[in-house]
Amino acid sequence: MHIYVNGRNIEITDAIKAYVKEKIGKVANHYDQIQGIDVVLSVIKNPAASGKHVAEVSCKMSSGVVRCEEAADSMYESIDLLADKLDRQVKKFKDKSLGSDKSSIRTEELAEATEE
Repeated sequence: MHIYVNGRNIEITDAIKAYVKEKIGKVANHYDQIQGIDVVLSVIKNPAASGKHVAEVSCKMSSGVVRCEEAADSMYESIDLLADKLDRQVKKFKDKSLGSDKSSIRTEELAEATEE
């Protein structure tokens, strides 16, 4: 799994890149079908804007894509919020994809009724 870190209106330092890889890399422990993660960090230069540091992630999996975006007053805070949000969404995606094989109660009841 590869984690790509890009920046808009910000220079990506080694410290920020290592922090992103540490935080976002934990998501791979939950689901092994992740093929790649693209992280885009950007800074809004408008002085009137709140939440000037924006972090976006696109997590590519074998059966779909999960996207998240978070904004905060510091870049590290937005990365932390983004990592938590991505973690929740990947768990939810995994539960949906693994749970889709199960048949529902309604279809089981219909099958039993037609057999009788």
